[in-house]
Amino acid sequence: MTVTSSPAVASHAKLFLGHPVGLGYLAFAEAWERFSFSGMQALLVLYMGQRLLLPGHVEHVAGFVAFRGWIDGLYGRQLSVGAMASAIFGLYSGGVYLTPVLGGWLADRVLGRTRTITLGALLLMAGHFLMAFEAPFLVALLCLALGVGCFKSNIATQVGELYAPNDLRRADAFQLYMIGISTAAMIAPLVCGTLGQTVAWHWGFGAAGVGMLVGLAVYLRGRRWYPEARTASTATGAPRAKLARGEGLTILVLLALLPPLALASVGNEQMFNAYLVWGEAHLDLHVLGQTMPVTWLVSADALLATGAMGATVLFWRWWAMRHREPDEIVKLVLGVAISATAPLILALAAVGEAATGRRIGLGWAILFHLINEIGVANVFPVGLALFSRAAPKAVGGVMIGVYYLNLFASNMVVGWLGTLYERMTPAAFWLLHAGLVAVGGGLLLVAALVFRRILAPKADPELATDDAPIFVASAPA
Repeated sequence: MTVTSSPAVASHAKLFLGHPVGLGYLAFAEAWERFSFSGMQALLVLYMGQRLLLPGHVEHVAGFVAFRGWIDGLYGRQLSVGAMASAIFGLYSGGVYLTPVLGGWLADRVLGRTRTITLGALLLMAGHFLMAFEAPFLVALLCLALGVGCFKSNIATQVGELYAPNDLRRADAFQLYMIGISTAAMIAPLVCGTLGQTVAWHWGFGAAGVGMLVGLAVYLRGRRWYPEARTASTATGAPRAKLARGEGLTILVLLALLPPLALASVGNEQMFNAYLVWGEAHLDLHVLGQTMPVTWLVSADALLATGAMGATVLFWRWWAMRHREPDEIVKLVLGVAISATAPLILALAAVGEAATGRRIGLGWAILFHLINEIGVANVFPVGLALFSRAAPKAVGGVMIGVYYLNLFASNMVVGWLGTLYERMTPAAFWLLHAGLVAVGGGLLLVAALVFRRILAPKADPELATDDAPIFVASAPA
């Protein structure tokens, strides 16, 4: 497989919605990974709270006595079943965003991108299928966390590698990539959640494993269209790329963005944790005379996310034809400002419930999801695009993994916040989330004002052409 940035080759390359055809395969492969991830995640906290951590079941989990002792020591008190479920969820959800640093290093320095992604898919399949049994629960979570680390950051890196540094289609590509993810996240709770809540938990987890198997097949099918992912040292024996002058400062600036990005995400990340517990207890889930599974709210969110992502892509395309398109850091500030208002909707609904004594209508939940996803559409994919473009090439895969550290930190905070749910009023609980997101937005605004020159796109004289060439992987001979 060879890689070229020649305009002539780029102009005759196959396209997917105006992008390299490799984007289509990567987007569909990641969509199936997200199907398995979201399907399992929608069930996890409910499964733990309603079955696994209850007497008669928790005793079957290998190593859980020692694990529980460690968790109780970490929080300084003995946790209830609900609080323990939230704490475990936070650790797992945080872990899946910590391991991409390891996955990026493996791809950059040892195995190469494609082999690392394949290893991740195999670990994910093993983890999902092990979740169908109680005894290997902790082992299953470890496999899933390591699998996501190998898979997620590297497939996102391959998306970025399809484009030249000055190609403005990069952010658009990541938003299209996120549309596939959102579509899968919409379907997954309907399949896995319904199977798990209405048939048997292991059916839901097994369906997630099958989805990951399909994702691996799609990824391998399109590998000839991906950029060369092996490092120079593994391919030719040449020295590894080194940081250029000034790139260390860029890395420091990107690292400085992680704490505000983590705070900005707590409202969205809580959706799979305490939000589902709160929703089952406080929302009126009756639809057409039937009680719907609370996991269907995750599907509703994904449906709105798909629409919000598509609308955002179209909006910025429309804006770019009439005005100068903002840099990624500016879009991040706008997105977080919108996201901060979403938990306020839940707080207001909780105040109404306390005053009337009636369960909260689903309209409030839908409004929360809509506003939240409009904000997220301008945060997560835009942040990925920023790190993909601005990170030095010598550590490109590692820095994409570093980007996911903001979600590691966010989910650790989410797990801690979830343990407070039983000790706070619902209104106060959601106001706390709104405040944390707003603080994150304020810090990003400061970063936009102080570091914008460092983070702004820079023209590459070697790649500056009227055709804005892209990197294209030719088919093997």
